[in-house]
Amino acid sequence: MAQGPLSGVKIVEFAGIGPGPFCGMLLSDMGADVIRIDRPGDGRPGRAADVTGRGRRSIGLNLKDPGDIEIALKLLEQADALIEGFRPGVMERNGLGPDVVLARNPNLVYGRMTGWGQTGALSHSAGHDLNYIAITGALHAMGDGDGRPRPPLNLVGDYGGGALYLAMGVLAGIINVKNGGKGQVIDVAMSDGAASLAAMFYGMKAAGIWTDDREANMLDGGAHFYDTYECADGKWVSIGSIEPQFYAILREKAGLTDPAFDAQMDKSKWPELKQKVMDVIKTKTRDEWCEIMEGTDICFAPVLSMSEAPKYKHNTDRETFIELEGVIQPAPAPRFSETPGKVQRRPAGLGEHTDEILKDWGVSRG
Repeated sequence: MAQGPLSGVKIVEFAGIGPGPFCGMLLSDMGADVIRIDRPGDGRPGRAADVTGRGRRSIGLNLKDPGDIEIALKLLEQADALIEGFRPGVMERNGLGPDVVLARNPNLVYGRMTGWGQTGALSHSAGHDLNYIAITGALHAMGDGDGRPRPPLNLVGDYGGGALYLAMGVLAGIINVKNGGKGQVIDVAMSDGAASLAAMFYGMKAAGIWTDDREANMLDGGAHFYDTYECADGKWVSIGSIEPQFYAILREKAGLTDPAFDAQMDKSKWPELKQKVMDVIKTKTRDEWCEIMEGTDICFAPVLSMSEAPKYKHNTDRETFIELEGVIQPAPAPRFSETPGKVQRRPAGLGEHTDEILKDWGVSRG
């Protein structure tokens, strides 16, 4: 039985890739009844490793078939929200565009997510996360000082700028309806979201404390007190001693007694001081530095691999990771004191729950 703050909320997800399934996972983890419309397949079971596919039921519908389109519309008549990640115009060509759907259900929140958005010069072009964040200034700011921007996985565009903004937008739209408003279209562009995530840095640039040079700023690896460092065993640690009181503890624990370290915020000294910190950190293993620094106010943490992270004590204390059918994966987040979320079910196979969904939602064929 579903539990969580979204228990009772009904969402129809049109199957897609990447950030779309991740958004569906988040909403399901918080208790929503999310049904995923998949193309009719061979009925093969879901893969346990399809982590972002967890929690939902799947119904197989052929969106080229008028009868199946009608079934989709009947489901949407009962839904609180729809989420889709097709290129602009695809849903309209399938007879499931906002005008048609909102005419059937004026209270529906119609969540659309694309890389470039529904409008704009690039709206109909193909792209990936790297491209979406490239036009926002965010990618340009990431990388080493060798002049090459570095891809930050696809966390900034697809997931941070896309899926999370879609989830927030859909929930805001649902609240608006609950407060007496109307259903509406939520246009989520990953490029918009990535730009929004960079708000603080645009503020810092306007204030004159951020430059366009990479690895030359306080938070991009330019500062000696905010970076990652290699240890004697080839493993890495992260240090973020920005505040003076935390910087003082770093100096104490690392033995940075050189008076040159007094000039913490003198950018001209950062390269020299960084080399000194590198040399010191390289004298001990990661475990040795953990013994010295972990749990202090240095703002320190070991850099863990995905194999190591689930076993780390803080993560085990909080049960940050769970195991589902032998697959280690992140637990539902965030956490609620009164209505905790949970993973509702294993990843679904294509069309696995078609009959069950039609029965539960009271929809018949024909």
